[in-house]
Amino acid sequence: MTLSQTYRTALTAIAGFLVTTVFQAEAVAQANSARGVRNIVIVHAWADGSSWSKVIPLLQAKGFHVVAVQNPLTSLADDVAATKRAIALQDGPVLLVGHSYMGVVITEAGNDPKIVGLVYVAALAPSEGESVASVTKPYPPAPLGSEVRPDAEGFLSVTPKGVAEDFAQDLPDKEKQLLTATAAAVFRATITTAAWRSKPSWCMIANNDRAVSPELEKAEAAAMKATSITVSSSHVPMLSQPKAVADLIEQAASKAGSQ
Repeated sequence: MTLSQTYRTALTAIAGFLVTTVFQAEAVAQANSARGVRNIVIVHAWADGSSWSKVIPLLQAKGFHVVAVQNPLTSLADDVAATKRAIALQDGPVLLVGHSYMGVVITEAGNDPKIVGLVYVAALAPSEGESVASVTKPYPPAPLGSEVRPDAEGFLSVTPKGVAEDFAQDLPDKEKQLLTATAAAVFRATITTAAWRSKPSWCMIANNDRAVSPELEKAEAAAMKATSITVSSSHVPMLSQPKAVADLIEQAASKAGSQ
């Protein structure tokens, strides 16, 4: 073989390698795109991050990177700030998930440019200028309300009776003991910009919710034009029906990543 033939053969081999590499890179990129969002930031309410302990392993088993924010529960501003710090640590787009009052938090924190979708689990979703107090006012008082007790500093706790009958009535007794407190001031804090106006949203409506009116959850889902599902659950479906919650989050991650 002459030098020129050797040179041409080498060039052909290099070109073939480069073409193969390009196709492989494109295939990987398409596969990653099809997988959607991989970063999930979950924001808890009333209990601590362990209230998501049944959902997190299900998501991790499917390849998601999951972070549960440990909120101070001292004010809406503090909770939003803690959530934003968790979002900032994520590498790439983020799906933001909130339960109960934390629906208010993700509605505000969800304006972060990294957020590509919002998931509300038995959660509140106020609009601009609204608060927990204002959105719940038109509805009959939730049964849980009569079992909430403030301490001397304004922090709220739920009585054992409230947890057993109105908060987590479909959980085993041992799990009911994990649920704790938040601060009264958060219920009056108002939303500045509702992220669900510009970000796709998903809602899980808890049909047996005795802490937040299921009718309010349905009305908010309709106002947001959210993709919603209804489950027969207490206020804590992430504990009573973790697979249904994980499946909804997976669906949202897939859809949000393609929009």
